[in-house]
Amino acid sequence: MVFRKILVPTDFSETAETALYYGVQLARQFGGELHIMHVCEDPMQLTAWPVLPPGAAPEVGEEAAAIRALLKSLIPADDRTPLKTEVHVIVGQPTGLAISQYAAEHEFELIVMGTHGRGALAHALMGSVAEKVVRSAPCPVLTIRHSTERKLAAERLQETSALAGKG
Repeated sequence: MVFRKILVPTDFSETAETALYYGVQLARQFGGELHIMHVCEDPMQLTAWPVLPPGAAPEVGEEAAAIRALLKSLIPADDRTPLKTEVHVIVGQPTGLAISQYAAEHEFELIVMGTHGRGALAHALMGSVAEKVVRSAPCPVLTIRHSTERKLAAERLQETSALAGKG
């Protein structure tokens, strides 16, 4: 299977950064397009965006342009030329559904995204954007755990294997 059109949604977290790394590697491997997107649930949130310069709040279009510039800066310099990359800022609510709808409308073949691995209570109360995307996406979704979570899971697996080997 070859994925030629890959979407990487980001919330600018460390986990999303790790997912972007995987997305870049897959796009390289398959010679595919890499699309990075950010979803703003409320256009009024743009005025409080932490990466924007201080001072009077610019128009929403200027703020979206600033976010697009930030998205472009996430692409490793070595990959800017060889990979066909695009960045997208969209307004949509809820975020998981917006990602899935965007993927369907633009015929993406793979979504690569981070999952925050919240505790059971937080997950039950807030749900998971990644889970909503997995359930509603029109294409395969590769979810990436935070590196610390992956390390803990690997350690647990080793412990379980060691215990199984003793029995």
